[in-house]
Amino acid sequence: MTAITDVAAVPAAARTTAPLGRLLRSELRMMLRRPRTVVALALLAVVPVIAGIAIRIASSGDGPVGEGLAVLVEGNGLMLPIFTLLAALTMLLPLVGATLAADALAGESAHGTLRSLLIAPVGRGRLLAIKAFGVATVTLVATLVMALTGTITGVLLLGGDGMLTVSGTTLSFVDGLGRVLLAALLVAVQVWGVAAVALAVSAWTDHPLIVLSVALGLLIVSGVLSAIPALDWLEPFLITTGWESIGEVVRDPIPWGSLSEGALRAGCYIVIGCSLALSRMLSRDG
Repeated sequence: MTAITDVAAVPAAARTTAPLGRLLRSELRMMLRRPRTVVALALLAVVPVIAGIAIRIASSGDGPVGEGLAVLVEGNGLMLPIFTLLAALTMLLPLVGATLAADALAGESAHGTLRSLLIAPVGRGRLLAIKAFGVATVTLVATLVMALTGTITGVLLLGGDGMLTVSGTTLSFVDGLGRVLLAALLVAVQVWGVAAVALAVSAWTDHPLIVLSVALGLLIVSGVLSAIPALDWLEPFLITTGWESIGEVVRDPIPWGSLSEGALRAGCYIVIGCSLALSRMLSRDG
């Protein structure tokens, strides 16, 4: 009787709520073990290598094109990871972020596993936070993988013990690495904005393809609207506005105004997307 009383006296939350750290590790382990996640990370890692080889071949060729590239890249290998990150930001990295967000909720719902998670003794806000943490972490890993392979490839193929900025100054190797890391973090923040929108759509549908279609459609529409001069007033609200300003990290000194504005815009999309996803998670029954 005493044992039964002791068990009954334990708070229900203490007996049913798993430690947050274990839940986060479990989510990351599941996401990183998915074959499509592994393939996506591998492909992103190869992109800077291919770009570095192509630039090296082109810069060593004859003619004005090769000579011009040689001036730009010779001894300036730390530019390669920044170049490839900006190129991947146009489509590849947002696609990865949207895919992860689609799998997080819509994919779980399509496979019938989200219902069991929703009826489990775990808060729905907590569940969404765990899913968002997994998407954000894997997205950050993707950008860092590109930065790492780009840095290694750039140094090996293009050389350089520092970074020649577009302002004409030369940074030390450590400062150049800092610029590469800053670019990777800024790119990750922009991808988080896309992933947050995709997560909101993912909470409202059971079909991951719809999530991808909406996310990619948002990027395409934003790019088209930003190219129309008569719609300049829309630019502060478009998700792709300011993406090109990340390239300003190779200036000396860094123009923090444009970079902080772009990060703030992405932060607004993150807040809006997560808020919409939370409102749906709190109201859905399966």
